[in-house]
Amino acid sequence: MSSLLTRAETGLGPRLVPLAWANLLANIGIVVTGGAVRLTGSGLGCPTWPQCTDESYLPHGELGLHGAIEFGNRMLTYVLVAIAVACWLAARGRSAEHPRAVPLTTIIALGIPAQALLGGVTVLTDLNPWIVALHLLLSMAIVGICVLLLDHLRGPDRPEVVGPLRRAVAAAFAVGWVVLYLGTVVTGSGPHSGDLESKRTGLDPQVMSHVHAWAVYVLLALTLLVLWWSHRAGATVLFRAARLLLLVEVGQGVIGFWQYFTDLPEILVGLHMLGAGIFSAALTWTLLAARPRG
Repeated sequence: MSSLLTRAETGLGPRLVPLAWANLLANIGIVVTGGAVRLTGSGLGCPTWPQCTDESYLPHGELGLHGAIEFGNRMLTYVLVAIAVACWLAARGRSAEHPRAVPLTTIIALGIPAQALLGGVTVLTDLNPWIVALHLLLSMAIVGICVLLLDHLRGPDRPEVVGPLRRAVAAAFAVGWVVLYLGTVVTGSGPHSGDLESKRTGLDPQVMSHVHAWAVYVLLALTLLVLWWSHRAGATVLFRAARLLLLVEVGQGVIGFWQYFTDLPEILVGLHMLGAGIFSAALTWTLLAARPRG
């Protein structure tokens, strides 16, 4: 067994960087497919967990399309597990060159079954919106760790950013996570619950949309401050990261307002969820760009 493990580590070692990218893309992708489950009303397509029904692990004809969609999303978890394990083995094969890669890939690999368990809790609690929010936020955190892994492997050399600029970056990161959290609260207060009989938070979705928007305004102001300050300080890597973050924020803002004024069409909500995964990656990269490397 140990020899098989060693051969796997040796064979996958040169593929560590592509596998790290695959980890990132797969964890953003599962956010989109999870959103598709909710937006099609298939959240309880498989009404129990870990089985699909009380009698079977597989969906049967009576569950219809909703059962197939929910079961298909569950099966994608195994794809994430395969990628995460392959990345972990590759990291072990190059642990001397990239010592932090093993613990980072371990966290990512353990995050996938944690997500599966939390997904099971969401089903068993009939899509409780607060549990659904935790489910999404855990995905956002895993995306951030994937970016941390990529920075460890192939991030550009850069000096440390200190003083008020670094504090502004930290503030932007904190507010960014507040924005992500409030986004889940808005979602949990409005339509697209995943099932017609699922409960909502009881909060006014219009009020929460405005609260979410004001947090976005604060984030935009902080991002512009970081962008301007990093340009003046000659922090090129941070400037580029903040510029990317600003572009993602503007794109998310356009989609957010568009969906708000068009009564939340499913396609726009799905695009907004894709943007949330990209936003988490860009937000983490901006934080890392203020830290020294090389």
